[in-house]
Amino acid sequence: MWWMEFSAQYRERFLNALDAFDLKQVDEVIELFREAREQGRTIFVAGNGGSSATATHLVCDLVKDASYRRTKRFKAMTLLDSMPTLSAYANDVDFKDAMAETLQNFAHPGDIYFAISGSGNSENLVRAMDYANKHGLKTIALTGRDGGKLGEKAALELRVPDPHMGRIQDVHHIICHMICYSFVESEPEEF
Repeated sequence: MWWMEFSAQYRERFLNALDAFDLKQVDEVIELFREAREQGRTIFVAGNGGSSATATHLVCDLVKDASYRRTKRFKAMTLLDSMPTLSAYANDVDFKDAMAETLQNFAHPGDIYFAISGSGNSENLVRAMDYANKHGLKTIALTGRDGGKLGEKAALELRVPDPHMGRIQDVHHIICHMICYSFVESEPEEF
C-alpha cells in the first residue's frame, strides 16, 4: 500500500530535517527568553498561515505552561491574534505593514521579536524585523529552506534547511516545545 511507504519515507525525511539544525542555537534562544523573563521584557511572536498557528501555540505554552504557579512569568504575545486589528491594517494600510505597525504599539528596546516563517520571505514579517532591529529589540528568526530575507536580518536565526514546508513546520513545532519545556521541566512549580 502506497501510503505505508509514504509514511515511512516522511518519517525518515522528518528525522533527517530534525537532525539538520543546530541545538546550540536553541540553547541561545532559551537564554534570551530567560533574560527577557527576568527583566520583565515582552516576547513578540509572529508568523503567517501554519507559522501563525505555531506562534500562537508558543505564546500559549509560555504564558500558561511555563508561567503557571511560578513567581517568574513570561510576558509574550503574538502580533496576529487580534483579527480586527490585523484586518484593519490589511484593509486600510497594507497587510505588508500590519505586523510592524502592531509592534510599534507595544514594543520597547530590549524586548524580543521572534518571527517564524518557513520561506523566510514573508514581507510583513521582514518589515517588522526591520522595525525591531532599528528600535533595539533582540531579533530571532525561525526559518526553513535557505532562511530568506528574514534569516539574513535576524540577529539569531534558527534554520531548518529542508525544502518541504510540512517538515519545516514539524521541526519548528519541536523547536518551540524545546524552548518552552526547558522552563517547564527545569523549574518546579512554586505554589
